[in-house]
Amino acid sequence: MNKYELALVIDARIEDDARADVLEKAKKLIARFGGTVTNVEESGKKKLAYEIDKTDEGFYYFVQFDAEGTAPAEIEQRVRIMDHVLRFLVVRADED
Repeated sequence: MNKYELALVIDARIEDDARADVLEKAKKLIARFGGTVTNVEESGKKKLAYEIDKTDEGFYYFVQFDAEGTAPAEIEQRVRIMDHVLRFLVVRADED
């Protein structure tokens, strides 16, 4: 198992419940492809560097998880089409 981190920028215009649902869907995707969520860090609402879909603010989340090497590609493919996700990125975390 490798360590990964999923960075999500979720639209700030949606309600808190809807934002929590988007995060929960992302965690379920990780579990669906054999991953285990180890930590979720909420960085809060921040101004975007440039406007995306006519919004200039987003909520930032960082989800650390353990998974096999094939899981990140599958997760990215599904997160790409999720509603209210402005930007995302899956990176492999350093082994400390």
